[in-house]
Amino acid sequence: MRDKVQTVTTVFLTVIFSLVTLHASRITASAERIKDIASFAGIRENEIIGYGIVVGLNGTGDKTGTFLFQPFANMLTRMGITINPYDTDVKKKTKNIAAVIVTAKLPTMVKPGSKIDVQVSSIGDAKSLQGGVLLMTPLKGPDNNVYAVAQGPLSIGGFIAGGGGAQIIKNHPNVGTIPNGAIVEREVPIQLNSKNRLDILLVTQDVTTAKRIADKINDRLGGIFAKAEGPSTISILIPDAFTDKVIDLMSAVEQISVDVDVPARVVVNERTGTVVIGENVAISPVALAHGGLTIEIKTELQVSQPLPFAPEGAATVVVPKQETKVEEKKAALMEVKGTTIGELVKALNALGVTPRDLVAILQAIKAAGSLKADLVLM
Repeated sequence: MRDKVQTVTTVFLTVIFSLVTLHASRITASAERIKDIASFAGIRENEIIGYGIVVGLNGTGDKTGTFLFQPFANMLTRMGITINPYDTDVKKKTKNIAAVIVTAKLPTMVKPGSKIDVQVSSIGDAKSLQGGVLLMTPLKGPDNNVYAVAQGPLSIGGFIAGGGGAQIIKNHPNVGTIPNGAIVEREVPIQLNSKNRLDILLVTQDVTTAKRIADKINDRLGGIFAKAEGPSTISILIPDAFTDKVIDLMSAVEQISVDVDVPARVVVNERTGTVVIGENVAISPVALAHGGLTIEIKTELQVSQPLPFAPEGAATVVVPKQETKVEEKKAALMEVKGTTIGELVKALNALGVTPRDLVAILQAIKAAGSLKADLVLM
């Protein structure tokens, strides 16, 4: 008998433990890692840019050479080939080259010799960069220092074909990329292990989320080290245990899960009729009525022919006949009560509103004071 009781007790405790574990896993799954909602100050991408020349085009390059020919002539001069950059005939014949702007994002602490992707965009009147090769292009930062050098064949992910007034264009052939097309020549330095403080920057500003992040970090470190400085910044003092091991601290902080507080917000784009409603949006009891007034004006052309034996000069004429029709739909009155977004969605679906009608309805509910959320118009 005792064995049966122990067995039943063990099974019961196992079930309870499983349910608690399942509930805990669901709670954890709803949280977000700090790594996914924030970043450390100083660790970011840096924009670099350069002016380049693409060659090897099949007659689809720049025609006028406005942005191109002088730099191209300078490049040939450095190679020992002298041409007149003001020769109009030479400009007209040069159709296989194009002037481009080359851009890239250089991450922090990337060592020289590493490779990064670049994007190439035409700035002249080239029809397509298909099949082109970018010549060596220095990429500079805002301080006018060269941080990378780009070169290589372009991948545009599309094409342009046709002739005689008929063309087929896929994607955008005037912009291309070169995967691993630039070699880093200069590092953007930052000394992390020598820091005594770290700053975390939230992607979306929120006071509650910033406070929760600070509390979670303090719980993990076992002391008061983190502090919310505002809705977008959390500062962390480096504990003595992580002196000269700041990277280890950053890795540990990134893996902490935090419940993100999402504000109640409704985003409306009137141009496209797009409406996005957040899960925390609530409404107070309100009655909705939706109706439509349609005015239709039609013009029908009728032919009027003269009668037999009509006097001389009578002719067949076209007479427009206009018809105006006014139709007003009956308004459907629907009561909405409750505090969940589901009630609002059910009521609006029952009314059969279109997306553009939904925009006007949401604005009216907000004006009535029943929409408990921020209404953002794009």
